[in-house]
Amino acid sequence: MANISLIVGSLRRESINLKIAKALIKLAQQENLPHQFNLVDIANLPLYNEDLWEDIPEAVSQFKITIKNTDALLFVTPEYNRSVPSPLKNALDWGSRPSDDNSWKHKPAAMLGASPGQIGTAVAQSHLRSILLTLNTRVMGQPEIYLKFEESMLNDNNEIASERTRQFLLKFLNKFNEWIDDVKPLNA
Repeated sequence: MANISLIVGSLRRESINLKIAKALIKLAQQENLPHQFNLVDIANLPLYNEDLWEDIPEAVSQFKITIKNTDALLFVTPEYNRSVPSPLKNALDWGSRPSDDNSWKHKPAAMLGASPGQIGTAVAQSHLRSILLTLNTRVMGQPEIYLKFEESMLNDNNEIASERTRQFLLKFLNKFNEWIDDVKPLNA
């Protein structure tokens, strides 16, 4: 079973990407997939400041330990101003420092995102992919998921309501599991 850190780029309580992330967790449980998701909170990380390494904040220490101890990474993110949200970039920066202690190194990673807009989160994911490659993660190339979010996508139990969307996301999760298995030797 893969222990997957699930990182949501939005801090908003009613974030559509947080709702999608929670629905993915339920979908994996309902389908008995070999995924154990750990929703990682990035809200308490201070803004990245190299001066803080003198007395490392506890939130940063715990975050780095969590990422180091995970088997894989799944990012669910909105798009802000055609890029990744600042809280997500902040988390990526903390996890990558100091340079000889990159917590992201060799981790299998995948991403998806939802937006009310037609092109979903395509540009943000493009930027995120570039960052993750620089951080030496093993980013899954396909399938790419850019969801146009509509309230009818989820039911009152925060589950995927549309069978078509459910099957689409199930295919994504299965491909991600294959990807984790494919790159696992690098993660050992």
